[in-house]
This record gives sequence, C-alpha cells and structure tokens, in this order.
Amino acid sequence: MTRRVDLRSDTLTQPTQEMRDAIATAVVGDDGYGEDPTIRALEDRFAALVNKEAAIFVPSGVMGNQIAVRILAKPGDLIVAGRGQHVVSFEMGAAARNSGIQFACVDDTSGTLALRDVLDVIDSEEDHQPHVAMVALENTHMPSGGTPLDVGDINALALAVGERPVHLDGARLFNAVVATGTTAAQYAASATTVMACLSKGLCAPAGSLLAGPASLMEQGRIERKRLGGAMRQAGFLAAAGLVALDTMVDRLADDHVRARALAELFATAFPEAQYDPESCRTNIVAFNHPQARQLVEELANVGVDGGTIGPRRARFVTHAGVSDDDVAFVAHVLAHFKPTKS
Repeated sequence: MTRRVDLRSDTLTQPTQEMRDAIATAVVGDDGYGEDPTIRALEDRFAALVNKEAAIFVPSGVMGNQIAVRILAKPGDLIVAGRGQHVVSFEMGAAARNSGIQFACVDDTSGTLALRDVLDVIDSEEDHQPHVAMVALENTHMPSGGTPLDVGDINALALAVGERPVHLDGARLFNAVVATGTTAAQYAASATTVMACLSKGLCAPAGSLLAGPASLMEQGRIERKRLGGAMRQAGFLAAAGLVALDTMVDRLADDHVRARALAELFATAFPEAQYDPESCRTNIVAFNHPQARQLVEELANVGVDGGTIGPRRARFVTHAGVSDDDVAFVAHVLAHFKPTKS
C-alpha cells in the first residue's frame, strides 16, 4: 500500500493517551441542569484564559459561532465580516438559515479587515441600508493561510466601531498565541465574545468553547439548547478538553515549523503559484494555483493528501499526526512530481 501523509485538516488529530485516561475516569453529571463538574471546570478554565466572565462548552466551532450570531444580532441585521471567513463561507449558510441575518462582506485576502472598509459599511446605515449589528473576525484567518491577527488591529477596530460587539472566531486561537507570543486574554480583550476549538491542533476528540459576559452566556445556553447542543453527560469530552488546554498548546510550535518547511517545498515545486512561503506563519499552507483541484487530486494519487478551499486555492495543514519524516516524504514526492497537463 502506498504511504500516505494526510494534510487535509488539523481536525484529523487523535486524542492523546492522557486524554483517553482522563475520559475513562471523568466525573460527569447532567449538563442540561448545569450539573456536570468536568464541563464546569473546562468552562471556567477557558473563561479565565480569555479573561471573560463565563464560557459555554459546545459540540463544535460552527455552533459556537452560530450562538454568537444569535445573541449579538437580530433577523435582518448585517454582520460585517471578511468574505473568506469561516462563518461566511464554510458553515453552509447557517447564519442565514438559523438566524435570518445577512453579511456585508469586505476583502480579507490578506487575513485582515481594512478598518476603512468596515466603517464604510457602518456609515451606509445613513443611506437607508440595514443596521450593522456586529463585526466578526477570524484568528487565525484560515483561507489566507492561517494568518494570525495583530492584537493592535483588533483593538483599533473595536474602538472604531463603538458599542457594536465584535465576535472573535478563534477556532485556531492558540495557534495565533504560539505564533505571536500574544496571550489569549490579550487577543480577546476587545472582543465581546470569543470562540476556540479543542478538536483541531489541540487534539481533543470534540468540542469548542464560547466565552463572553455572563449575561450573554446565559442567553447562549438557551440558544445552545435551541440548536440541539446540550449534551448531558458530556464531561467525558470536557475531560479531554482540559488535557488539551493544559498539555497541547505549546506543541503547536512544532506544527508551525513543519508547515513552514512544507511551504518552502510547495513554493519551489510550483513556482507558477507565486507563493511566498514566508506568509506561512502557523500550520496552514494555502496558495493559489490555476489547476488547484487537479494538483490536489494528483498529489493524493501519490500519497500526499490535501484539499482545496476554492476553485483555484489549495490547502495543506500540519497537525500532531504529521512528523518530520512525513515532511521528508512530501519533499521526495514533490521532487519527482510531474502534474498532468490539463
């Protein structure tokens, strides 16, 4: 059987033995009644990390984002977000379906939102356009290649939009923390709500967390139930999440080093992509290529699995299941790779 290196996503990570042991011994209760002590411990731990009053454990990052939308905006409102952000492009239209809101999308090719673009959308309310209820940010910004945001930019934006809330989709928040040396609390300081996933680079089997003011989190618990996210005796999953936060953050640096090595390899192998490997600062290699889907399919045929996030944009993601030996294998594959002419 041909050797395979799976770089499709960091959601492929497997729980560690310490997580499995914690799952086996977790004390659980009915979280629908707020009686699961392990879930409460995880929520408290995350709230402290991001310096928010309270947090909610949810099954997925998508649900965390959707709860934030439901508690921060009303049907018919506008949310300003980058057109490539997960909440806009990778949640199957959930915000419109679940909450009746619409997005005002601005350019986020570089991973950031230009303050002038955001303010122009808000200013358009004066011209009888819909009310802008909130601004959504993504950190790290996946489609641009896992770009970590600058905390100064987040603070400046939050100040400029005034009382409008800012939601920080931090699915890979801890990758940004490790890459920049900025704490999770510093990143979240100007955000009203912040979400982070446990099941990507942190290797937990499932679960995400949403944090913010206690009053909003109480509303969030109601919306979680409406969305079917009250998981009852889910302390087993929360136990793995606690281990993830305690033991798996620092090792993300290894993923970043391997991703940069891969970025150099892909840039050399596909000069037509004009990909700058120095733009790879965390664990995502993403670049434009005129035959991205063909390229990904043909690489999979020789043992390197990746994916596309658009018709002409390829993505390869490192994670705890990728070793230095795997990177060497990819180097060998790319050195001999000859794409089929289309």
